[in-house]
Amino acid sequence: MPHWLTTDWLSPEEWQAVRLSLTVALRSVAFGTPVAVFAAWLLTRPRLPGRPILDAFVHLPLVMPPVVVGWLLLVVFGVRGPVGALLNDWFGIRLVFTTAGAAFATAVMSFPLIVRAVRLSFESVDPGLEAAARTLGAGPLDRFVTVTLPLVAPGILAGAITAFAAGLGEFGAVITFVSNIPGQTQTLPLAIYSATQVPGGEATAARLALVSFVLAVAGLLLAELVARRLNRLLGRVA
Repeated sequence: MPHWLTTDWLSPEEWQAVRLSLTVALRSVAFGTPVAVFAAWLLTRPRLPGRPILDAFVHLPLVMPPVVVGWLLLVVFGVRGPVGALLNDWFGIRLVFTTAGAAFATAVMSFPLIVRAVRLSFESVDPGLEAAARTLGAGPLDRFVTVTLPLVAPGILAGAITAFAAGLGEFGAVITFVSNIPGQTQTLPLAIYSATQVPGGEATAARLALVSFVLAVAGLLLAELVARRLNRLLGRVA
């Protein structure tokens, strides 16, 4: 690990924010990717009723202010919200002001990025391959698992990694939904914000901003490399 990412260069509190950001981003991708794949598949069905409405709803987090998204999550999934109250009373699950809630808010904000990448992959699949599998007796599930899914794998991985990189920088929805609690919800962007609010915090903000920049660039480069590698394995020109 580079020396500037060790605890010798970052304080324990700063390193905690880095670890929490990585955890939150990873959990958000793990939660959002399966749902995004299903949503992308639905959006490629030309006969799906209400497809334009679903398309608009899926992409709302891209055009709405993140603070508004966070406020809506607070209204719906807060302990007094219609969904949050049920989760809390029936299952003992509380999202607001928790690490799980930070991951959920991040997943909502990065969800459209995965959907767009996967949708493009679905649309690029040759229908003739699925038709050939159907003539050989493969059912819908078999065709999806053995033909379609491997072909869209580059888009899934690229979208997931891009969403992971974007999740590292999510601020508005997270701070609105789960607040800024050190050790629980204070991710890198929130730690940077906190550092700028105290006298002499410029050095801390600069260190954390550098870490955030490096992680984001690394994530984007990894997404590109993974997509190219998988396209080569599938015999595509990349």
